Amino acid sequence: MVVDQALYRRTVLPNGLTVLTEPMDHVRTASLGVWITAGSRYEDAARMGVSHFIEHALFKGTATRSALQIAQAMDGIGGHLNAFTDKEVTCYYLRVLSDHLDPAMDVLADMLLHPALEAAALERERQVILEEISMCEDAPDDLVHDLFASTLWPGHPLGWPIAGSQQSVGALRREDFLEFIGTRYRPDAALVAAAGRLEHDRIVELVERALGAWTGRLTVVPAVPPAPRRAVAFRSKEIEQVHLCLGVPGLPQAHADRYVLAVLDTALGGGMSSRLFQEIREERGLAYSITSYHTAYRDAGAFVVYAGTGPETSREVMRLTLVELARAREGMAPDEVARAKESLKGSLMLDLETPGSRMSKLARSEQYFGRQLTLDELIADVDAVQVEDVRRVAAHLFDPDRMTLVAIGPFDQHPGLAESLEEAVRDA
Repeated sequence: MVVDQALYRRTVLPNGLTVLTEPMDHVRTASLGVWITAGSRYEDAARMGVSHFIEHALFKGTATRSALQIAQAMDGIGGHLNAFTDKEVTCYYLRVLSDHLDPAMDVLADMLLHPALEAAALERERQVILEEISMCEDAPDDLVHDLFASTLWPGHPLGWPIAGSQQSVGALRREDFLEFIGTRYRPDAALVAAAGRLEHDRIVELVERALGAWTGRLTVVPAVPPAPRRAVAFRSKEIEQVHLCLGVPGLPQAHADRYVLAVLDTALGGGMSSRLFQEIREERGLAYSITSYHTAYRDAGAFVVYAGTGPETSREVMRLTLVELARAREGMAPDEVARAKESLKGSLMLDLETPGSRMSKLARSEQYFGRQLTLDELIADVDAVQVEDVRRVAAHLFDPDRMTLVAIGPFDQHPGLAESLEEAVRDA
């Protein structure tokens, strides 16, 4: 089955694997990714971090290639091979000169279909991942976002750290990896996306030759959406700053108001002209870092304001943030919304200039919308956002009764600070 939509092409192979392509004739490279529905939300508490561990482990050798040979094969063609794990997907991706797609795909397919999972290599990589987790513990500006997710969605996999914990990673065994791979790494739960200098039929032929023998079917278990709660959480660390996340439940990935929220996010905390940046950093000098963001999944989302500031200024930063959220609920001026829309369109288009970003867009569109969103459609959807839409979404999201606050800072050295921050949110 082949479906054409403008320049995008889609083919489903006999084993259920979907192949998506977008040609970019003005470049000489191609990016290709294998996207598997194997993110951390599909784990159980006893195997937290298994999907991230598997992503690391697949680079450590196959039945016929050592980890060094994998690296040498890619270096020998000037290519780049990497991977990432997020809450809902694991992606293995490469970028090479278009003429080198064949050998690069051979390496990637070998990793996916024939991982060695050798005991000594797994133990070495376990230590690497444990160090990665420790590094996050030493980076409060990263750690606070994990703390926010676990506080907003307690007990749900979307609230767990992708890398797992020291305890869960320490307990993982080879049998856990084999079981997870056997359950989630199935061709009908995966897709191959490719963009750059390429021809669709050639990519289909390449993928079918490399991954056509991939078999099995995913046993679909309905995903349970998280139940958000309003809460506060504080963690004391001997550091100089207080790192704050104030947020609310947001919108799922495919929500009809997703572009309205993107415009609201841009105007509120998405750039140097945004309200939060101007008021808290430029006008008052209370924080170096102040921003907002929206993270979205199939059935849930979160809108978050993050700030890093001194203990003595943290309560004022919190107060001013709450003031700006309340102002947003009342609405924004037409020129402010117009500026945010132009900024958002520019960033969207600039972000989609490379084969890698186009490859990611192909996959995300397929996963969350079941079709390709054209660039013209993205622009039109942003242009369609009205001032009243922004006010409506802000009024819904920024209800004080929906707000969750987390913070990491030197609370043991500043008695009463945590209570002061909690009071500010409670009184909003």
